[in-house]
Formats: sequence, structure tokens, C-alpha cells
Amino acid sequence: MIPLEKISKIINKYQTLEKELSSGNISKKDFVKKSKEYSSIGEIINVAKNYLGFNKEKIELEKIIEDKGSDKDMVQLAKTELNELVKKNDSYEKILKLYLLPKDEADSKNAILEIRAGTGGLEATLFVADLYKMYEKVCLNNKWSFEIINISKSDAGGFKEVILLIKGSNIYSFLKYESGVHRVQRVPETETQGRVHTSAATVAVLPEAEEVDVVINEKDLRIDVFRSSGPGGQSVNTTDSAVRITHLPTGIVVSQQDEKSQHKNRSKAMKILRSRIYEFEREKKEKERSRERKNQIGTGDRSERIRTYNFPQGRVTDHRINLTLHKLEEFLSGDAFEEMTQNLRIQDQEIKLANLGSK
Repeated sequence: MIPLEKISKIINKYQTLEKELSSGNISKKDFVKKSKEYSSIGEIINVAKNYLGFNKEKIELEKIIEDKGSDKDMVQLAKTELNELVKKNDSYEKILKLYLLPKDEADSKNAILEIRAGTGGLEATLFVADLYKMYEKVCLNNKWSFEIINISKSDAGGFKEVILLIKGSNIYSFLKYESGVHRVQRVPETETQGRVHTSAATVAVLPEAEEVDVVINEKDLRIDVFRSSGPGGQSVNTTDSAVRITHLPTGIVVSQQDEKSQHKNRSKAMKILRSRIYEFEREKKEKERSRERKNQIGTGDRSERIRTYNFPQGRVTDHRINLTLHKLEEFLSGDAFEEMTQNLRIQDQEIKLANLGSK
């Protein structure tokens, strides 16, 4: 059972925020921040009030049931109401426990999504292209905006690497479960014997870090410029427009050569670097809670094989929750993506609730 003092605090907080927001004596910055908090509590405020009033209703119904002078029909009605009340209260408790789970500060952030070819040679680069198209369709379906930060083409018409910045509401909370190794099983177009080949791509999802999240000292950076070797025309290949930035304290290296301008490449490289440092620091904190982290879904471990896309059987399987969807085409078109993500989120919440209950 959740301590009733916690529920009372939620209700009191909601009432306080309501007064502050309607007072008119609040800055624009505070108004935006407190409006978000007010809206968040507003989603569960009625549940909190019902949960708080449960004991009072329960006592009144038990009095009727235990009163020897009560009418039999009245007693039966009270018993039915009590059973329904207990069931409702159990569901209220689950909703409130989910609300009270420690929040991931990164969930509300935009996301940098990196897709890289793994084992499988040129076939792996074609798979990167498939994943890129899938995430592009997911963005369009959800009306998210996305920007290509870096893209590196392969000889087979696929991509060695694609880095996207995806913007919208709570993007990281939605996409964080994508980090890991994605495996594809299919017959390549060049395969004459009809044999199924296995290739892989690595996906990394990072919360977009803002300057307030990560302070980077210029003295901690080594910046190298060099000539781009990628596509883009003569000016790209004949000027030192490409940038490589090394963050000396962490050893994190970011290279950027997608733009013809050195200034633009540096700006994009710093955006990626800031997010990678932010994630590096987050992972350090998570390792301090390693026992809990191992049991959670979406730990961000990029070496973990998380999903298999099997073309001959038309299925996609997520190995973390043992869920198989026999609608591969729909999944790759972004239409069945939400179904997978929802199942991952539910299982993750259940694990966290179990961990919360064992403490």
C-alpha cells in the first residue's frame, strides 16, 4: 500500500500549482515549467483523490455488512460494492505507483539516433538504409521533425552510417528502447543459391544534450581539420572542411564531414559530442545501480542483440520481451512500431514496479 501522506502531498501540490498559475503573479519561465508539472499531476489527480477516499468508503460499507440489524439485500449490495471498490483501488494503486516511479530526466528530451552497419559487409549497409527509412516513417507518423546530421553512403546503395536529430514531445522516452544490435535474416539479391544471410546494424539512441546539461571546456578538446573523403563535390574534397573533435577527459571522438563548411561541421560535431558526453555521464550513474539496471529493458547497451528481422518468415522478434510480430512489412513501414514500443514500455514498468516493491 502507498503511504497516504504521499497521496496527500500530490493533491496539495496540485492545488498549490492551480493557485499559482491562476494568480497572474508568475514569470513566463516559471509559468511554462509549472504548467507542465500541473498538467502531469492533472492526469492522475482524480485517481489520487479516489485512492485517498478508499478507506473512508471501505469503513462505511463494512459497517453495513457487520451491522446485524442491516437488511439482507442491503448487506448483499454493500458486499458487491465493496468488492468493486477493492478492484478499483488496486488499479488506482498501480497507476499511482507508475506515477511515483523515479523519473528519467532525459525522457522529455529530443533524441540523437545513430545507425551503423555491423557484420555482414555491403548487406549490412542495405539494412542500415532499411532502418533509416523505418525511423523516418515513424517520425512522419508521429509528426516529429528530424534532421540528418551525418550520412555516409556505401557502394551497394546503402549507408555505412546515419545520424539523425529527432525533435518532438518526449522523443527519448519513445525511442530509447531501440539502442542495441538489430539483426536481419534474408536472401541477398546477389545470392544465387537462395541461402539466407545474417547481417547486423547497431543503433544508439542518445538524449539531445543542451549546453546547460553539459559544460565543455575548450581546453579539454583537441580539434583536427582535414579534407573530406566523402561525396559532395570538388569543394568538399579540396578544402579542409572536415572536423574531428576529441574530448580528452573521456576519449570520446566525433568526426563530421557532411557539410562543405568547416564551421557547420564543427557545430554538428559539437552537438553529437555534447550528447555522447551526457550519455557517458548517465551510464556512469547507472552502473552504480548495476543490479537493478541488468533487469531493466532499454539499458542502452549497444552490444546487446535486441531484435531480429526475418524476411523469409515475415516476422520481427524482440528478444528482450520474447515478442514476435508476424507483420514485418507493417513494422518497417512504421505502422506496427508503436505496438512493439508499447509492449516494451509496459514490461519495463512492471520490472521497475517489482524492484520498487522489493525495496
